Amino acid sequence: MRIVAFTHSLRSCWNHGNAHFLRGVLRELQALGHAVAAHEPAGAWSVENLVRDHGEAGLASSLAPYPELTATIDPPGFDLEAVLDGADLVLVHEWNEPALVARIGAARRNGGRFTLLFHDTHHRAVSEPAAMRAYDLSGYDGVLAFGETLAEVYRGWGWGGRVFVWHEAADTRLFHPPEAETPREGLVWIGNWGDGERSAELERFLFGPAQRAGLLLDVWGVRYPDEALAALRRHGACYRGWLPNARAPEVFSRHLATVHVPRRFYVEALPGIPTIRVFEALACGIPLVSAPWRDSEGLFAPGHDFLVAPDGPAMERHLRDLAHDPALCAALAERGLRTIRARHTCAHRAAELLAVAARLRG
Repeated sequence: MRIVAFTHSLRSCWNHGNAHFLRGVLRELQALGHAVAAHEPAGAWSVENLVRDHGEAGLASSLAPYPELTATIDPPGFDLEAVLDGADLVLVHEWNEPALVARIGAARRNGGRFTLLFHDTHHRAVSEPAAMRAYDLSGYDGVLAFGETLAEVYRGWGWGGRVFVWHEAADTRLFHPPEAETPREGLVWIGNWGDGERSAELERFLFGPAQRAGLLLDVWGVRYPDEALAALRRHGACYRGWLPNARAPEVFSRHLATVHVPRRFYVEALPGIPTIRVFEALACGIPLVSAPWRDSEGLFAPGHDFLVAPDGPAMERHLRDLAHDPALCAALAERGLRTIRARHTCAHRAAELLAVAARLRG
């Protein structure tokens, strides 16, 4: 098949987690013999921020580990008909401009012979429903939602059996344990500060417990305002800045454990969606401790694949246990890795995508 993906950006993962997943899925589709093409708009917000902070070298390093992938940069008013010519399957991510989303839908409605899917990987359907309802999806064949609770929102909007749950996953061609173990120490947290969606939770479940447990903490990510940097300094944590996502396995391999602190919307309004950082960490064989989130879809075995801390003191106890119990670390790493390889790789998701396309064509 010829598969075309319209993404906010394939080149930049600066505050753009969908790039992690899309790169892995497109690689797997290529490995299955499909032709893939990725398109992104000129002036993409993620790209502009990455170049502002790290120059063209930073942009080049972001996609360097994926030599088989390229992105076509579409200027305003580009020839959409030419891009869609011969396509069999088209994916449109929800970070695209509503006007482009509507143009692609119109092309399908007006005789396009491709299967057209809208891919939603964010909480805006519950946090900004009016903004999402403004997208014209009338020409789309189906919706890919990255969790069952998000899929339920679309069913409520009338999509019925044309919405499919398509969770994120780890690109295990890149995310895997190190070939040779080296000494590990301290904690690492890779995540963006964002818009205050988990500021208090980070204090409660990461900064404070790490400091009280006596563990060094390295923090990687972007969009950290002055008050966030002050909180890191107050707790003795080290802020490292932006990390090209492809370097995350190398960073994980140097640390004893990592922590997952979900954004508030994924705890309160969209439970069951762990986001891609959990998949990637477990794929690298690093022990993980999570702040509370409800695994309503049974993706993992909490307590076995990773530890769960219901509050700050429990997080501190878990971190102390990991620091002094190599057998516990090894067991968590082995179990989490096994679950990822069995169920949650980009190869699994590529197969799921092809099954969705076949069902809609049928």
